Amino acid sequence: MLEKETTETILKSELHIDTLNNSQALNVMINNHLRAFDEIKNSLNAIELAITRIVSSLSENPKSKIIYVGAGTSARIAVQDGVELYPTFGWPSKRVRFIIAGGKKALTKSIEGAEDLKNQNIHEIVKNIIKPYDVVIGLAASGSTKFTVDVIKLANKSGALTVGISNNINSELEKNAIIPIILNTGAEVVAGSTRLKAGTAQKICLNLISTLVMTRLGKVKKGMMNNLIATNRKLSKRKKQIDFLLSRDKGH
Repeated sequence: MLEKETTETILKSELHIDTLNNSQALNVMINNHLRAFDEIKNSLNAIELAITRIVSSLSENPKSKIIYVGAGTSARIAVQDGVELYPTFGWPSKRVRFIIAGGKKALTKSIEGAEDLKNQNIHEIVKNIIKPYDVVIGLAASGSTKFTVDVIKLANKSGALTVGISNNINSELEKNAIIPIILNTGAEVVAGSTRLKAGTAQKICLNLISTLVMTRLGKVKKGMMNNLIATNRKLSKRKKQIDFLLSRDKGH
């Protein structure tokens, strides 16, 4: 299976960072990361489709939720995106959920084997969390993570809109998600360490999707966070400035 996954392949010997000095190694790593941006550009049509369908789903039902699914690094990247929706855009916390292999403790402690466990009560989790009007976004660099693929399959059966973000072509996640987004980032400078450019591509992709979805839902006005939730002094100051600028523009 692994030989088919480009994220698991090894770069050419002249690019092995352990044989290079710091300057050379950093340049190899930076150039390798740039492919993340290229793959985002190559996937813009799929990303745009996902945004359009997600906006439609979230607009149609006031109970609809964005549900992120993942294991390991992909789960942590998903949580980074999802937890920002409330303070940045005022998106209700109850309309964002996470289904993570290994549960909350997997966010701060590596429990990588959790993604392979069969008895995780996935059916019960899906039944209790995912509804037909929800949006489910599954992330898996390999595209073959059993936990994530199984949740996506069950989400499809529930009638939810499913989006699958992976970094390998012809993966199970690609085959099962209603809207697949393939970020074919290829080999990492440390073979198989998808927290590198595969993770970078996933984070950029989620940034694009969540930001434009929230913008289309009216959470951004004149390039500003008009629904910002002020949770500290810095944000309180920013919110006052935003409110002042928007109210001033209304008067003109």
